[in-house]
Amino acid sequence: MKRAMCLALVVAASYAGPAAAQKYGISSTFLDNGLEVIVIENPAVPLATIEITAKNGAYTEPPEYDGLSHLYEHMFFKANRNIPSQEAYMERQRELGMVWNGTTSEERVNYFFTLHRDDLYDGMVFMRDAIRYPLFLQEELVRERPVVTAEFDRAEASPFFHWGRAVSQLSFSRYWSHKNVIGDREVILTATPEKMRIIQNRYYVPNNSALIVAGDVRPDDVRAMVEELFGDWPRAADPFEKYPPPDHPPLDSSMEVTVIQPVNAVFIMKQWHGPSLRDDIRGTFAADVFSFVIGQPNSRFQKMLVDSGLVDGVGLGYQTLVYTGPITLQARSDRDRYERAVAAIAGEIEHFTDADYYTDEQLEYAKNQLEIGEIYGREEPTNFAHTISYWWTTGGLDYYLNYIDNLRAVSREDITDYVKRYIQGRHNVTGVLTSQEDAEALGLAGGM
Repeated sequence: MKRAMCLALVVAASYAGPAAAQKYGISSTFLDNGLEVIVIENPAVPLATIEITAKNGAYTEPPEYDGLSHLYEHMFFKANRNIPSQEAYMERQRELGMVWNGTTSEERVNYFFTLHRDDLYDGMVFMRDAIRYPLFLQEELVRERPVVTAEFDRAEASPFFHWGRAVSQLSFSRYWSHKNVIGDREVILTATPEKMRIIQNRYYVPNNSALIVAGDVRPDDVRAMVEELFGDWPRAADPFEKYPPPDHPPLDSSMEVTVIQPVNAVFIMKQWHGPSLRDDIRGTFAADVFSFVIGQPNSRFQKMLVDSGLVDGVGLGYQTLVYTGPITLQARSDRDRYERAVAAIAGEIEHFTDADYYTDEQLEYAKNQLEIGEIYGREEPTNFAHTISYWWTTGGLDYYLNYIDNLRAVSREDITDYVKRYIQGRHNVTGVLTSQEDAEALGLAGGM
């Protein structure tokens, strides 16, 4: 999945324009206060999804706010100016028959309600009150803290949480809080209504948000409702001018970490700093195509590592972000195969740029399958709204509208440039997840 921040594409098909948006059933307009209103028409079923998204998340959080974007997500579904309590909030949701949720990630927060199309106006009023007029009652904040920290407990029950966290902490050690979506326990447990209000006033403003309405709706009707209910929402200063997220410095050395957990295998992770949407848009497309190519069962990468029996599974992925998306390789092996597996992985990486590492047919197949996946993703309006909100907060709407054309333009030269610039010979973090017994047998003892 892709991402950036109001970036103009400088590669093939640089601006899709109204025709491309219409092809996807999308229309977009702006209110005078800067709020972008995106409508996705799909009359297949009589439902509508109302989603609001803001450019906020871990990347806006210095250490003293680490995890408060996530806590704010929980506080969104609480009392506001027109609904006196969480209990009343939930009762109103039941009256409207809503399916609802919210998410927080590195560079996006979003909240959505899905309900019958006939209740669209009431749903829009409900969204307006929640996004514009939260109360952040102290008693509700206190009640919600253990709910959020319980997510820590569930995460920490998984060995893979500790593994991924250890690698990410080394990869982004200087500004770790700006990658740490789940946050810091102590920061969450001591959060105040005043801090919640600071986040609201800084990031939950119309010129830093988009309202997406998808389903059996009419653009003119939606725009009239939005103008009525959100048109007087006051514009604010651009938060990213006064509070720009930090640039993550490149790794200046390769590092290793061993994570000791009660597992019965040896898991290997390697992570590099990948392209940023601010300075290498072309590289993001090459990353997606290459990851798909070598992820297929008939690729040399899979044959040399999985079919050979050295690992039980392996994959390479890239997370597209504005502020340094990671490239991550993961593999599963065991004590007896570990050293040979590590050597084989290193050998495959060195061959990534060989002219015969993948065929023209494999390259075209990857592009076709990525396009088909995007087409399938547009079939269900609610999920399509989530996709659009993610792209809007990061890559921008034009980035999404041009995504398939730019995938199709990826060449072997683009992939070679990507691999050489970010992977081959580049500093990285290697994390091994294994048991104490296996770590000692492999000489990896002394880890986390």
